[in-house]
Amino acid sequence: MKHLIIKIALLSFTMISISYPQTVSKTGTTAAQFLKIGVGARALAMGGAYAATSNDATALYWNPAGLSSLKKNEILLDHQDWILDVDLDFVGASFKTPYGTIGAAICAMYMGEMEVTTTHNPEGTGESFNAGSLMGQISFSRMLTDRFSFGISSKIIRENIYNSKATGFAIDLGTLYVTQIQGLTMGMSISNYGTKMKMEGRDLLLQTEVDPSLESDPININANFATDPFELPLIFRFGLSYTKLISKDLKWLFAVDALHPNDNTESINAGTEISFKDFLFIRSGCANLYQRDRISGLSAGCGIKLKISSSTYFIDYTYVDMGPLGNPKKLTLSTSF
Repeated sequence: MKHLIIKIALLSFTMISISYPQTVSKTGTTAAQFLKIGVGARALAMGGAYAATSNDATALYWNPAGLSSLKKNEILLDHQDWILDVDLDFVGASFKTPYGTIGAAICAMYMGEMEVTTTHNPEGTGESFNAGSLMGQISFSRMLTDRFSFGISSKIIRENIYNSKATGFAIDLGTLYVTQIQGLTMGMSISNYGTKMKMEGRDLLLQTEVDPSLESDPININANFATDPFELPLIFRFGLSYTKLISKDLKWLFAVDALHPNDNTESINAGTEISFKDFLFIRSGCANLYQRDRISGLSAGCGIKLKISSSTYFIDYTYVDMGPLGNPKKLTLSTSF
């Protein structure tokens, strides 16, 4: 009888699990969240649907395989006024070599100084502190055939707050395939596969006593708070992009990405771009469709392409609707030579 009751209980629990799927999305369970903030005004204006569209220096972020499609060397300067007075800067460059395309980038998220407050001094102690994040990256991409390319990036990541910091290492992998269907490209990338990050530093040092109930117990013993290590925000992207020549002067691009992160639910990015005479570009998109508790909305942007002598200059701007978090704006300047 006892065994029968146990079996019934287990069966009931299984049925409940099937009827009520797990609702935990693991949001906020990874470190280095700044790595999830997209790079490039063009990509963000298209809703982040860029795994298969990557054909400029922003491929350093979205899909390193896209670097191999660059015809010239390129330098990228990207600035974004992120939410709550947080700024994000990304500087990248790619260079053609006989063996493939190499790239390098630095990404920094920073904010202004803040006052140190404690429970005893809620109005401030007179001290101030900083917090920020930094990433350095080296990439390599090569065409394996006339249709297929691959790319790899290595990263070193650091986050700091006051006198404490955490360091991690990661790699990105990507592939790009130009299909035999004219205008259709497939792309795949895995971003931020690497070590865990754990906060360490003298801010975690404290002085204590082992057992206050003992009169002979030594006091002022140095000890450290134990902090947990956290995974990096791993993201798998699979994308399709389709380009259609509407007329001699008008070209239409549509792209869609499917995302599988390790700290949120799956979602879809979709975007489009219309170019006029390869000079003026109008873009729009939508990010994180079908994501649970989604806050991002529509995005829109524009850009121009200027050819001066043997160099080409790109100026791109985008506006993103983030609901209660505001409307971040991004400006990207790049040049190819």
